[in-house]
Amino acid sequence: MLQRFSFRQLLVIAFLLIAALLGAASLRALFTLEDLTQQSRDSAARALELGSAAQSLGERSVSMERTSRQSVVLDDRVLRERFDDEVRESTAVLDSLVRNGIPAVKARQWRAHLQTIASLMSGPPATALDRERQLAQEFRELEGVNATIAMQVQQAIQQRNKLLEGRLEASRQRLAQQVGWAIALAVVMALAFGIWFTLPLKRLEHAIVGLGENRLDQVIAIQGPADLALVGQRLNWLRLRLVELDADKSRFLRHISHELKTPLASLREGVSLLEDGVAGPLSDDQREIAQILKHNTGVLQGQIEDLLRFNTAAFEARQLRRQTLDLLQLMEEQVDAQRLQWRARELSVAVVGEPLRMELDPEKIGTALANLLSNAIRYSPPRGMIRLELVALPGRVRIDIHDQGIGVAAADRERIFEPFFRGERQPADVVRGSGIGLSIVHEYIAAHGGRLELLPDQPGAHLRIELPHVSKS
Repeated sequence: MLQRFSFRQLLVIAFLLIAALLGAASLRALFTLEDLTQQSRDSAARALELGSAAQSLGERSVSMERTSRQSVVLDDRVLRERFDDEVRESTAVLDSLVRNGIPAVKARQWRAHLQTIASLMSGPPATALDRERQLAQEFRELEGVNATIAMQVQQAIQQRNKLLEGRLEASRQRLAQQVGWAIALAVVMALAFGIWFTLPLKRLEHAIVGLGENRLDQVIAIQGPADLALVGQRLNWLRLRLVELDADKSRFLRHISHELKTPLASLREGVSLLEDGVAGPLSDDQREIAQILKHNTGVLQGQIEDLLRFNTAAFEARQLRRQTLDLLQLMEEQVDAQRLQWRARELSVAVVGEPLRMELDPEKIGTALANLLSNAIRYSPPRGMIRLELVALPGRVRIDIHDQGIGVAAADRERIFEPFFRGERQPADVVRGSGIGLSIVHEYIAAHGGRLELLPDQPGAHLRIELPHVSKS
């Protein structure tokens, strides 16, 4: 199903999923904060209402006391009605306080005092002063009950505040956990999507590197988004085309060399017959021309054979047969194989390094080392020194070959690895080379994913091979 989408579409979907997760967490946090704010406002309003009610009860008690005492002394019906109204209002306030958590026992005490006060409101005029004093005493006791109620209201408000603080803290912790889990889940999703998206890109990179290293026998198939899978199909098509082009090139070189070798052999044979005088005696000028023809046909035949040899080496470079081997031991074996050559020139050859096991094609790496050592022997002066050094570095292996020969001219350095290129500095005491030795080395090293370079050391030449290597600890 996911293969129907392109990489861009999947990337947008991943971003939307992560954004939706974080957005949901943010909305949840917003709603929670809004709820907590509403609870805080309600609690503050309730506290203000309770405080106002307690204060109102005290004020009404004072007003009731003044009205009741005046009513008893003056025996005024209007004052009695005002007292009754204040009693009803105070009772309503008291009921409101009871509904909001004031202990019922205090309410009963308050009502008991109110009943006593109400009973003292009626009586003969002769007892008015006594009843007025009793009313003052009852209202003093009622004032104590009011103070107790006000204190309990404050305690209730404090208790409600503590409960609200507890709820706020619990909500804060729950909100922090939700946000933390949302962030952690978003990070996990981002990492999962990142790894999932990079896998086809890694395969794509590996396929491109394989094409660059001429590993044309490996089928390229990219599993993933539709556009990357399409790129994989195009790369596989390119691989097949490169295989066909390589095959065409090899066939062309084989055919052209065959077509050239046949008339060239006839030409050499005819020149030899002329030089031998089969067609009649030759003058000195004719013999010289025949010798020039014979020499040039020999050179041309050697070049054709070098071309075939280089083509064969380039083709075989792509057919690696890797084995686990000791690279230092392979270097020492190549030095021993050419012992007669470097001893004949009285050279000293040193191999420096620690044993190192890695997967290589022993035949091709051995040929590369042999060619480099042969060049160093060929260009070194008598009694000179050649040094081969093996160094293991993080992620790669380095082989350095130093000699004390005539080196490479500055104008030749850029072309030294080109096929059939021969530099201007050639030793006078040896046969001029064909110019394909370093090219073959370059092909073999590149086939292993490595690099061959000429360093600007003086005197002599300094060639360096770098091969990829993952150490196994």
